[in-house]
Amino acid sequence: MSEIGKRRRLDDGKEKVMGVASYGTDQLRPGTLHARLVQSPYPHAKFGAIDPQPALDLPGVVAVITAADLPEFAPTTRGRLLLPKDRVIFTGQPVALVLGETEAAAQDGSEVLLVDFEPLPAATDMDSALAEGAPAVWPDGLPGDSQEAAAHGATAGGEDADETAKPQNLAGETTFTNGDVDAALATSAAVVESSYETAGVHQGYLEPHALLIEPDIVTGGATVYTSTQAAFFVRQEIASILHVPESDVTVVPTAIGGGFGGKFLLYDPLIALVAKLQARPIKLVLTRLEELVAGTPAPATKISIRIGADKDGKLTALEADFSMDAGCFPSSMTGLAGMLLGSLYRVDNIKITAREILTFRPSIGAYRAPCSPQAAFALESALDELATKLDIDPLELRLKNASRPGDPMVHRAPWPSMGMREVLEAIGRNPIWTGREEARAAGRGVGIAIGGWPGGTEPAASSCSIERDGTLHVHVGSVDLTGTNTSLAMLAAEAFGVDADRVRVISGNTGSVPYAGASGGSKTIYTVGPAVMQAATEARKQTLDLAAEMFEADAADLEIVDGKVQVKGAPDKAIPLGKIAARTMRFGGRHAPVWGHGRHANNVSSPSFCAQVAEVEVDEETGAVTVHKLGIVQDVGRAINPAAVEGQLLGGATQGLGWALYESLVLDEGGQVLTASLMDYALPNITRSPSQLDTELIEVPSDLGPMGARGVGEPPVIPTAAAVANAIADATSARLTRLPMTPPRVLEALQG
Repeated sequence: MSEIGKRRRLDDGKEKVMGVASYGTDQLRPGTLHARLVQSPYPHAKFGAIDPQPALDLPGVVAVITAADLPEFAPTTRGRLLLPKDRVIFTGQPVALVLGETEAAAQDGSEVLLVDFEPLPAATDMDSALAEGAPAVWPDGLPGDSQEAAAHGATAGGEDADETAKPQNLAGETTFTNGDVDAALATSAAVVESSYETAGVHQGYLEPHALLIEPDIVTGGATVYTSTQAAFFVRQEIASILHVPESDVTVVPTAIGGGFGGKFLLYDPLIALVAKLQARPIKLVLTRLEELVAGTPAPATKISIRIGADKDGKLTALEADFSMDAGCFPSSMTGLAGMLLGSLYRVDNIKITAREILTFRPSIGAYRAPCSPQAAFALESALDELATKLDIDPLELRLKNASRPGDPMVHRAPWPSMGMREVLEAIGRNPIWTGREEARAAGRGVGIAIGGWPGGTEPAASSCSIERDGTLHVHVGSVDLTGTNTSLAMLAAEAFGVDADRVRVISGNTGSVPYAGASGGSKTIYTVGPAVMQAATEARKQTLDLAAEMFEADAADLEIVDGKVQVKGAPDKAIPLGKIAARTMRFGGRHAPVWGHGRHANNVSSPSFCAQVAEVEVDEETGAVTVHKLGIVQDVGRAINPAAVEGQLLGGATQGLGWALYESLVLDEGGQVLTASLMDYALPNITRSPSQLDTELIEVPSDLGPMGARGVGEPPVIPTAAAVANAIADATSARLTRLPMTPPRVLEALQG
């Protein structure tokens, strides 16, 4: 019986429920020193020499590290920013590191260390950063781009804009054009023109960044224990900063208490250098304050749209301007933002400009479908307004214009196999949508929206062996972030011909497992899965060949049933897998061990689409919005483990509610973060979850995914905010154009 499509509990669930999973915060090695950051209270300031003595006078404080103690590196990325010499460029930027025998000692030392800051003018929002005479974040030229967006698949080509006369804080600009937008809009039956804003938000993971780095005094390398989604990327960066071969750095990924794109690499290079300097293990665990003040959040954005259609609802033109607050480093996300805005619907006349602007804020990072929730909020809100102007059903408008496989995207590449239309048709059958008249009669509103994610690609390899107990060991280099190892075990079981209970997937350290890319971008099953199936298939062939020799039979006449190899139709003649493995693992044995290998790479993505329908109620006296029902429909290609897939949909949509109604990193005029604790930063919780939260899985098989599977993690966060905004408009006729849609903003919209 096939393993694929069965509902299976996550293999690591028991250890997490029992509290025995080993997280980054749990790591400790003999002689470990604990590190605490000394951070800037200003977004832009100069500072002088730092006197370490007040901290060193405290018991348990071992050292104070400043820029003077470290080698110089060009700060091309946030991870290479290290410690500054004399100028800070965001609130929370560390200027020194205090090391203590205990975390408490290091904390005490960090609090008495005095730094003489001289505040400088700072532009902490996009408007002020582009204003004439604005202080430049990088007056001597821009640093390099981040690789984290690319690791998510969050890049897309575009046309370079005119390079002349750009403001100094404009880090990048991408344009996509086709046809004549102005002429098409002038002859359109209806045109919507609107502007939208979204707040910067934190990924909201439960576990903060945590790492311990143990130096190797022989090779100059290190062993890195870290809560990361990208073990091989961390190895690459630390080897580069230490000037050693990558083989001299071993990264041991620990269990991750949430990542959502924010757990790639942050202070790992800095701690690696300090560990080498001190010749002792160094441990750093960020506080919640440090996470919220100086993590790598999703960007704030401003989006303006002009969109038109003829009287029958066919889209005629789309013009969009997408501006993103990148913080203090470029991010390489502008191409993706433009692609998402211009490719979901068939429009002949397009002009899209996407730009990222540097400000004196922490650099942004990936967060579940980078740029997609913001783009969908604007585009799907504008489409609903257009449907109202044309007096066309909003679902009908989307179906009429939805892109299909083979249609050109905005960068002119054709859409590969995808199920946008199938998802829209399914949302049209959802009881929340079909029951919208009853909802309206009860004073509620119903709204829909859709979002798509292109999907990432990256090479991967795997190996598969049989142990003496008959268990298959599958080795992968991917980090098990969201139950992917359970699904990989099911794929291996399917390929080999055993029950998934007989498979153990091992995510080892970078020195013991084959390469796999970062666990992000909805690509782990898509890229690692085929390699796992190849390895298991090869291991099966080797096993049957061994058994054929033992049976003195043809391998084609053998089958694997219940963990045994037997002659087809003759179950009384069977050899357990463990017995076959044992013959390859003994002194004087004649047979080589079973060891299958798989390797896989392709550069073709498999996009996935998610549509959502929300039923909301608005308190017109307070502005409070209650989401009573939320339906989620997504094309998953093939649900390897439906329980895990549904969990991804539910979790992503709940995060989407955070985007929609609650979450915002708020700064005061001086650049101080006002939402720097979980008492101030409003995350969605169980009390804010809809009373009805449903999922439906649509399976439009991917041409290249294992068993037809597509990535599922990114899409469910994308359309939520737009669906809620459209439902609010349906209930009240008030159009919300800023996220989050807090009660004061809703009241303002209601009052016109």
